[in-house]
Amino acid sequence: MLPRDRNKTLTALAVTEPVLGARLPKGRRDPAFRTTPQLALDLVDRAIAAGVRFRAIVADCFNGDNLDFELALGQARRPYVLALKPRKGAWVREGEAETPQDAARRLRGDGPARPGDGTPVVRHYRDGHTEGWWTAEARFAGYGPDAAVRLVVATTDPATLPPLTTWYLATNLPRPGGPRVVASPFAPADLAEVVRRYGLRHWVEPGDKQVKDELGWADFQVRTDRAIRRHWTLVLCAFWSHEFRRHDPPTLTLAMAQCGRLTNVVTRSRVCSGTSKQ
Repeated sequence: MLPRDRNKTLTALAVTEPVLGARLPKGRRDPAFRTTPQLALDLVDRAIAAGVRFRAIVADCFNGDNLDFELALGQARRPYVLALKPRKGAWVREGEAETPQDAARRLRGDGPARPGDGTPVVRHYRDGHTEGWWTAEARFAGYGPDAAVRLVVATTDPATLPPLTTWYLATNLPRPGGPRVVASPFAPADLAEVVRRYGLRHWVEPGDKQVKDELGWADFQVRTDRAIRRHWTLVLCAFWSHEFRRHDPPTLTLAMAQCGRLTNVVTRSRVCSGTSKQ
């Protein structure tokens, strides 16, 4: 999905193939090896080179919790909204929040009705229904309302912080009215916009799943011939173990041996028919 104007959120850029260490001559030390954050940075550069304009780069906690990825985006002066893990730890002074979740628990507020330190935000969904969320600026490690990177907490219940409906978002978009607005290359973003930008990421994943289902990709796995044979062996052994779990050990051992012979027979038939890639 390619954003068409500067107000869009850059959520997915293109299809790229991960370079696995096992497929390279020198493994993970091979110059061609790339981690997932490195692939993401490469896609961002390719999108910018192609003239794609966007408001912010959005990523879940798998990439957002990667310090190198966050630093690289900051050094390249790219706007972003990245999710952090609730228990992301950091070295802090005694008495300060030790995790994003800890920082959120120190905020005052009982939800949209009594926001306290937070701000009520209404989220709109594609099926027409709305939800009331609670958002607030938090302080954790180097994150803060007027720091280079803000920490925004968004949740449906600030008292309990439900894991499935609580986000901890790091963004370098400045706070409206804050001291960073003048020097920042990015337009300011209020709490509602930060939450809305990150919320768009979830729309991409169902869309990707639907595309994979339509193409039939969800029904297949790309594996080597050896990996497929190992998978067959494990599945057959698990099946026989379940079927003969109440029998005596010699019977179970015989079943396991039969499982291995069956796998070899299937493999040989594939090799003779020319379907094996090994």
